[in-house]
Amino acid sequence: MTERYVIAIDQGTTSTRCIVFDRRGQLVSLAQQEHKQYFPRPGWVEHDAAEIWRNVERLAPLALSRAGITTDQVAAVGIANQRETTVLWDRRTGVPIGRAVVWQDTRTDALVNTLLGEPGAEEVQHRSGLPLATYFSGPRLHWILEHTPGLRERAERGEVLFGTMETWLIWNLTGGLHVTDVTNASRTMLLDVRTLQWSEQACEFFGVPRAMLPEVRPSVGVFGTATAAFPGVRIGAALGDQQAALFGQTCFTPGEAKCTYGTGSFLLLNTGTELVRSTHGLLTTVAYQLAGEPAQYALEGSIAITGSLVQWFRDQLELIATAPEIETLARTVSDNGGCYIVPAFSGLYAPHWRSEARGVIVGLTSYITKGHLARAVLEATAWQTREVVDAMNADSGLAMTTLKVDGGMTADNLLMQFIADVLDVPVVRPLASETVSLGAAYAAGLAVGHWPDLADLRHNWHRAAQWMPAMDPAVRDREYENWRRAVERTFDWIKPA
Repeated sequence: MTERYVIAIDQGTTSTRCIVFDRRGQLVSLAQQEHKQYFPRPGWVEHDAAEIWRNVERLAPLALSRAGITTDQVAAVGIANQRETTVLWDRRTGVPIGRAVVWQDTRTDALVNTLLGEPGAEEVQHRSGLPLATYFSGPRLHWILEHTPGLRERAERGEVLFGTMETWLIWNLTGGLHVTDVTNASRTMLLDVRTLQWSEQACEFFGVPRAMLPEVRPSVGVFGTATAAFPGVRIGAALGDQQAALFGQTCFTPGEAKCTYGTGSFLLLNTGTELVRSTHGLLTTVAYQLAGEPAQYALEGSIAITGSLVQWFRDQLELIATAPEIETLARTVSDNGGCYIVPAFSGLYAPHWRSEARGVIVGLTSYITKGHLARAVLEATAWQTREVVDAMNADSGLAMTTLKVDGGMTADNLLMQFIADVLDVPVVRPLASETVSLGAAYAAGLAVGHWPDLADLRHNWHRAAQWMPAMDPAVRDREYENWRRAVERTFDWIKPA
């Protein structure tokens, strides 16, 4: 019998990857391509959606050839994508209208402040489970429609389509299918998270014509058949990247949590079919939905800047040549020397939601070396995780006992140990490091019967590494207090115009 495989398209913030997985969930081949980041103004971040699609077309045959397989051996394709990034395109030509506006973009800062004072703002936040913030697609979609002459009229006529990245890719893969999944739809502020339908009230609030929105589907279920990139292969799943990581970590039971450490970091706690509304600055989001079954929900703590802080340290300050060097540099000192870096480059996300905040370095003295700065960079990720975990424990009424981790930053042993220390719980990394891609593959394979059920997927999960807490509680408390005082220094930096 011919071996069958599942392919994940992992469309991330900095690159796109096509990864082939076998039935045991092991990586067989990988093809990756970075795409250009555009920063036309301070706080603006954009991507070229056409470039991203061209990359998928280029990567597909590479991934297949490196695995030594053909499309008739592929059971299904699953998509994981950067969430909230907003793409508009012409329905007739399929050509993007302007560049995609990325989730990190803060151009809607003033608009969000205005909208917060409008009638209906509280209702929109309640229905969506999200705070009004620059992070989400709804405000930036409103901004694009307002700032592009004639665009709203075209959208009302159904000539312009909106989607997040998975919608854009499925449109191109299938030759015109305009759909999204519940996880990505739940990040727009336009979805009612209880009914899983577009909210007419939210569409009216943001001035978004209903005609431009995609059809909402379950995350796990056949969307259609590809006619490009992987012709003849069924598209079995689409999930936002962090929900895909939750799926890849097999966190299928309420109370299980994972944190993905990438460009930003995202901690998700499965709350099952119960929709838990946060009172501590977290997001209520859809975790996933299997076709024909109720949606599973999650609490999420979103941290905007973690891995990208290391990139800034490398590319803007040029204090290291490669990202892994930061651990070596940080190990040249035994502590941070009293220095703390709060990377509020795009405001602060969970649990603060302060879009006007900007980054600070505090505690600088002549004693501080680049080693101390490197350590402060890594510690910033750990302390931001602690803030989110504290909020999650308060919202859920549970005390986290273990944190499953994944993403590129988990290769940094010093960072992982520090996270275990500041959380005072074990930190566990699975054998499969590509959990975002693996989650998309698992979901797609499940949709077509490649794997029979969720229990079968659990058998593939194996622990690769574990870090146990070892920090003195008094030191932990003192350092956390210093961190919180540093965070307060970032507030109210950008004043309303």
